[in-house]
Amino acid sequence: MAFQKAVKGTILVGGGALASVLGLSQFAHYRRKQVNLAYVEAAECVSEPVNREPPSREAQLLTLQNTSEFDILVIGGGATGCGCALDAVTRGLKTALVERDDFSSGTSSRSTKLIHGGVRYLQKAIMKLDIEQYRMVKEALHERANLLEIAPHLSAPLPIMLPIYKWWQLPYYWIGIKLYDLVAGSNCLKSSYVLSKSRALEHFPMLQKDKLVGAIVYYDGQHNDARMNLAIALTAARYGAATANYMEVVSLLKKTDPQTGKERVSGARCKDVLTGQEFDVRAKCVINATGPFTDTVRKMDDKNATAICQPSAGVHIVMPGYYSPESMGLLDPATSDGRVIFFLPWQKMTIAGTTDTPTDVTPHPIPSEEDINFILNEVRNYLSCDVEVRRGDVLAAWSGIRPLVTDPKSADTQSISRNHVVDISESGLITIAGGKWTTYRSMAEDTINAAIKTHDLKAGPSRTVGLFLQGGKDWSPTLYIRLVQDYGLESEVAQHLAATYGDKAFEVAKMASVTGKRWPIVGVRLVSEFPYIEAEVKYGIKEYACTAVDMISRRTRLAFLNVQAAEEALPRIVELMGRELNWDDYKKQEELETARKFLYYEMGYKSRSEQLTDRSEISLRPSDVDRYKKRFHKFDADQKGFITIVDVQRVLESINVQMDENTLHEILNEVDLNKNGQVELNEFLQLMSAIQKGRVSGSRLAILMKTAEENLDRRVPIPVDRSCGGLFHLFFPLQPFLQSPF
Repeated sequence: MAFQKAVKGTILVGGGALASVLGLSQFAHYRRKQVNLAYVEAAECVSEPVNREPPSREAQLLTLQNTSEFDILVIGGGATGCGCALDAVTRGLKTALVERDDFSSGTSSRSTKLIHGGVRYLQKAIMKLDIEQYRMVKEALHERANLLEIAPHLSAPLPIMLPIYKWWQLPYYWIGIKLYDLVAGSNCLKSSYVLSKSRALEHFPMLQKDKLVGAIVYYDGQHNDARMNLAIALTAARYGAATANYMEVVSLLKKTDPQTGKERVSGARCKDVLTGQEFDVRAKCVINATGPFTDTVRKMDDKNATAICQPSAGVHIVMPGYYSPESMGLLDPATSDGRVIFFLPWQKMTIAGTTDTPTDVTPHPIPSEEDINFILNEVRNYLSCDVEVRRGDVLAAWSGIRPLVTDPKSADTQSISRNHVVDISESGLITIAGGKWTTYRSMAEDTINAAIKTHDLKAGPSRTVGLFLQGGKDWSPTLYIRLVQDYGLESEVAQHLAATYGDKAFEVAKMASVTGKRWPIVGVRLVSEFPYIEAEVKYGIKEYACTAVDMISRRTRLAFLNVQAAEEALPRIVELMGRELNWDDYKKQEELETARKFLYYEMGYKSRSEQLTDRSEISLRPSDVDRYKKRFHKFDADQKGFITIVDVQRVLESINVQMDENTLHEILNEVDLNKNGQVELNEFLQLMSAIQKGRVSGSRLAILMKTAEENLDRRVPIPVDRSCGGLFHLFFPLQPFLQSPF
């Protein structure tokens, strides 16, 4: 701890002012150099990784089976569990980690994507004179600085705006935010500042203007949470930890201590979820780092153990990027029911959340329509009335279970701990629970310290401060340029690879397929509007991806960004994974169905699709009904009362536009509510009514029919010598539709 305090005192003296001069990009370079100097002692304490690349899952399973006894066995592959494995193995302890599902499949991939100290916790600490909350914020701000340094490719500072609508709030919030900077001290990313109303609207033009007084901007960090979790797991594996996903703990092993006569936990009976094979993994110490499932493992140890986890559901939604500026977030500190809502740019989209409601523990949490609408209503309060916040613009939604805990040693068992709790049972099971993403490293350090003391393990102090995670060591902000120049990747794809894999991006680029085009030379995309390429599927298997869900949700983030795009990419992903993993046709179909079910329930596709059903009401004005009937009958020329692919093709051919039959089938199927292969007039009117209400957006059929109608109405004889044969004027208006991501 003394060394950590010394490090904290040497990082970024005067950083806020320097950042203002250099700008964020150069400032990041400067910070990295300064911190590298400060962390040189920590770096020298840890030897080089024993593996250049993480061993395969098969090799890891053999290690788990054939090792007579580990020093540490960690149960749980979230951020905290992987952090414990990394902390233990870098101290020289023989370490194993097992995870029932995939790394980061639970809470750690469903966060707000912030690396933060907790502005609201500081407010409570000051208002209630709570020293524990103050220490928690102080610790989190130190960990924030460390995490931004050890994974620079996956994280970055993010300015967050706090809009002010009452004059008296300006000094109140200003003092609070300045205290946040002050508590951060040398770890302050950049000094907060005040904006006038006009300047605030310059930075955030879609902000509600009425009664706006001004705004305060402060800085926190943002990251790609699932990829960060995976980087921790891969780094632990490279340093020698035997880590395996899809390994379920069936029961805990126990043996009698000859000195005390008491039963002690000595390992776990594990089951390979993918093959059904079971075997024992023995260890001197077992650590329970299972987040919301904390009590499940505690009751394996002692069926009478008192429950300490009080799960809370946090729902987030993803909306198109145009809802927020590319590099400025928004904080709503006082929603209608007192909860805090963030509105942040992320992966060129906009993420909004979170809710905070009691829930039951489940491995498959589902976002509710009530929570989605709550977030949308709060967003409407802060955005200009010129911006129509539509339900149909929710591209994905998810629920994460936050494992709030009560300290079992506390006299007041009803008080929820906002910090983490390390609990040691009579049989020696060590449980780490609570806390938050930002403090995963310090939580792991405290846990391994407790393990060493309780089980008399021979190891030195923690060595993870300043220890680069996989991909971070040789990353630079300009690394993507080399990818473009050396491999012929699109700039957007190259930037994505550099920001996802860091210095390992070159390995992905080497796997990229030739496109057959003049440019880009390599890098076939999985879907046109996202920079994910097919090579990432092959590389994802090297990163322990075992299922299609792993690939769409955690190796890539497609499912979290756009459920429809993820579903579109699924067949190709399954085909590529099947080729690498030797899946037969039955297995491929099973993977498709499982992944579609995941998208439907856990990623909000169900809520999205329910906005248009065969029971949807039609609430249109008579004039609108007449207008839409007229449009419909331009396609239904035979007055059948329905349109088919043939009808759409006929209209498109009349305006010299051709479209693939499979694409047309997909477009009509989105609106074909009774799935009879045709779109009836009533279904079309239901669609248009839902669009008017904002429940549906981006309907390809609606846009196609509107654009085609405009072309048909606009057609007049055009001189051939001025119109490229007339085709340009007929075809050009459909270009936006044909290139549209939806």
